[in-house]
Amino acid sequence: MSSLLVWRLCSAKYAVTAFSGEGARLYGGRWSSPGWRIAYCAESRALAMVEVLANADEQDRLFALSWVLVSVEIPENLVEKPARFPEDWRQYPHPQSTQLIGNEWAKEQRSLALRVPSAVVPGEFNYLLNPHHPDYAKAKKGKRQPFSFDPRLK
Repeated sequence: MSSLLVWRLCSAKYAVTAFSGEGARLYGGRWSSPGWRIAYCAESRALAMVEVLANADEQDRLFALSWVLVSVEIPENLVEKPARFPEDWRQYPHPQSTQLIGNEWAKEQRSLALRVPSAVVPGEFNYLLNPHHPDYAKAKKGKRQPFSFDPRLK
């Protein structure tokens, strides 16, 4: 069985709960409304970093915090890959139409992961993980790796 390796970049302070979906539950995101536990991941380390940079309210805080990067291996047969998305999926700020996609997916527990396009880097993908899915234990988390933002990114 083939698998997919995806990445999550988070503050070291929240590393223990990185895949709990608590941040999305509290604040929502492009692909989910507040109230839904969904862990957002990226298909590469670089995309994970760019997504954090694009969504940071205070860029100076990025350099003051300690960060960790964690991989997670997901069996490919547990990943849903939709063929179509609403026309406004890339709009900023994110539209409700995209949040409804993630909400419905999580509610129906159709798959462990949902592949969605990155609005920040067209042609690349993010992966939503549902920590309440019955197959969640099949997602194999890697070791936490320290990460720091290059100061030239300021």
